[in-house]
Formats: sequence, structure tokens, C-alpha cells
Amino acid sequence: MGSIAPVGDDEQRNPYLLPLLLLGGAAAGFFIGGIFGAHWTDPSWGFFVGLVRLTGDVFMNILKALVVPLIVCSMIVGVSAMGDMRRIGGLFGFTFGYYILTTLISVTIGLTLVNLIQPGIGAGTAAASPHVNESVVWYEAIFQLVLGMFPNNLIDAAARSNVLGLIIFSLVFGGVLTTLGQKGRRAIELFDSLNEALLKLVRMVIWLAPIGILGLVADRIGAAGGGMAVVHELMKLLKYFFTVLAGLGIHAFIVLPLLVFFFSGRNPIRHFRHFLEPLIMAFSTASSAATLPVTIGAAREKAKMSEQASGFVFPLGATVNMDGTALYEAVAVVFIAQAYGIDLSFVEMLVVMLTATLAAVGAAAIPEAGLVTMVMVLTAVKVPVEGVGILLSIDWLLDRFRTAVNVWGDAVGCAIVEKRIASSKRS
Repeated sequence: MGSIAPVGDDEQRNPYLLPLLLLGGAAAGFFIGGIFGAHWTDPSWGFFVGLVRLTGDVFMNILKALVVPLIVCSMIVGVSAMGDMRRIGGLFGFTFGYYILTTLISVTIGLTLVNLIQPGIGAGTAAASPHVNESVVWYEAIFQLVLGMFPNNLIDAAARSNVLGLIIFSLVFGGVLTTLGQKGRRAIELFDSLNEALLKLVRMVIWLAPIGILGLVADRIGAAGGGMAVVHELMKLLKYFFTVLAGLGIHAFIVLPLLVFFFSGRNPIRHFRHFLEPLIMAFSTASSAATLPVTIGAAREKAKMSEQASGFVFPLGATVNMDGTALYEAVAVVFIAQAYGIDLSFVEMLVVMLTATLAAVGAAAIPEAGLVTMVMVLTAVKVPVEGVGILLSIDWLLDRFRTAVNVWGDAVGCAIVEKRIASSKRS
């Protein structure tokens, strides 16, 4: 076990070493993909492209392999540490309420900006996309979400990345263990040991992240056609791009820091620094689920958060807390309506707000899942689903920004829940 210690020692000597390496990997990925993107589909470049893609895919596979056991162990340990089953129910309601409130705030910001800036005026329309041209009734999607909370096979749920079903099971299972006395304590100690081992493994794996991020970013830029192709597509939708970015910026750098300051008492800048690694990971992978092991590790080791808060909040947040996704979907739907010349009424704007919030809760924590759930919002206000085709060329880039905001929202939520737990213990 002594061989693992140097991994943490280097980071303690220079806390910014790993974030700088992660940024360096992302920058190198942008450079390689930007310069060589024009050759990405050239068969003579197949070995080089395949090697770059392999580094990213291997890294993502390692992270994803850690997600399910870490969710189960951290949730069971976090819930069992609370002791009283009644406290678990109250904390779940408080946490879920926080998620819904911040999601509604983010959607309101997005709707305000898109109606003021009106980026869709004159943007034109696009042909239907075969990927997203299927109509989805919003309430049926919500019914499916609820059904997914109660899987009939836990192994199948893990294989299908049904994280919410695993969370519900782990929450109840951890609560039941607290009622079994000594037998339950032995089981909890086992899960606690597994949880510590997984977090130690995460700290080892994350040192592979600079190379993995290089591969992921380079492949994404290269698949888009290289640097000039990305710039060309970006210029066509520049007004829309900056509308989404402005909304995400307001929510991430004004709303969430105010929340963490007033409701947890933590310094927002210091709190942000504690989560630099998972935020860079979220931007690079565009997946809050893949980032989850790193997020929990940062919460425990950098932000010094308890197992109760981190083990409970982050797995739940990675599934249902999608502030960035909800804001993006609201802006995108109104943008598409503007591009088609459809004037949405105030009531329809409210429908967009509510359905974007519900759709974001049901969005999978995987890259570009927001495109699928956006169909629900478009259908709810009768805006042509084919309009999503306008956004496909730059959605992959915006996906990275909104995923980072999702993870930052989880980090703020965990600080607030931690404060709530401490207050309840004193009372």
C-alpha cells in the first residue's frame, strides 16, 4: 500500500500541478485536432487517428467502470452515516428541492437572455436530422423516468447506466442497514472500505487524465473537420453561442457563488479551486457521470466534505441536477422558434420553463443527452423538431460548457447540504 502514497504527495507539494497538466492535455488536444482535423477521415492517417482515439476511449472506459461501484458504495456509506431514516427522507427532499430551484433559476436566466438578444432572428432553418426527428410526449418521458427509479434487475440497471435506479436502491439499502444493529455495522464497514479503495483508485487513475483528455479533445475537434471547420460553424451561430455562454456564465459565476456564500458560509473562490480538477474533467469529457469519481474524490480530499454529504449529493446530482442542460435547452428551443418565425406566448414560455426543467432532470449524464430531451420541450410548444439540425454543428462544444456548469452546481449543492447536516446535528 505504501506505493500509492506518492500519488498524493506530489499533489500536496503543488496543488496546481494536476489542473495545469489537465489544461495542458486539453490544449494539446485542441492543437492536434485543429491542425490535423482535415486528415481525420483519410485512410492513410488511420493509425494515427486510431491511436489518438484509443487514448481517449481507454480513459473514458476506466472512469465509467468506476462509476457504478462508487455510486453504490458512496450512497450506502453516506446514507448509513445519517443514522435516522427520518433524517434521510428530509435530506432527500431538501436536496431535490435545491436542484429544482437552481434549475428553474438557470432556465429563467436563459429565457430572459434569449428573448432580449433574439439570436434566432435571421438564422434560417435546417433540414431534419435523422438523429433527433422523433416526437416525444413530455409526460411519457417523465413516466419512463419514474419507472427507471425501480429497476427489476440491478445488474441490468448497472449495465444500462440506469444511475437513478441504483441510487434509489442504495439509498433504501443503506437506510435498512442502519436498523440491523451489529450485523448492519459489519456490512457498512465493508462498503466503507470498498469506498475508500475506490477513491484511492480514482486518485491514481486521474494522473492518466492529461493523456486521456488529449485524445478525447483531439478526436472531437478532428471529427468536426479541424480548427477552421469549427471556426466556420461557430461564426454561423455566433450570436446563439454567446447567448448560451452568457447565460451559463451568469449562473456559474454569479448565482451559484452567491448561493454557496450565503447558504453554506464557504468562500466561493476557494470552493471553486477545490473542484478545478472535476470541472476540467467535465469540460473535457462532456459527461458528469464519467466525472463523478473525480468529483467525489475532490469533495472528500480537497473540500474536506463528509461522507454523508458527498456520498449522498453527488451521485444524485449527477443524475437529476442539470442546471446547464436546462438553461441550454430553454435557449435552444426559443432560438429554433425564432429561426422559424414562431412567436411564443408568455404561457408557452412558462411551458418551456417547466418542461426544460423536467427534461433536464431526466437527461442522462452522458455526452449530448440534452439533444434527446430537447425534443420533449420542442414537442410541448409545437416547435418543429427538425430545427435541432441547426444546432448540431456546435452542440458538442456547448455540451462541454453546460456539463461543467452541471458539476459546479453539484459542488455548490453539496456545500449547502453539508451545512444543513451540521445544523440538524446541533439541533
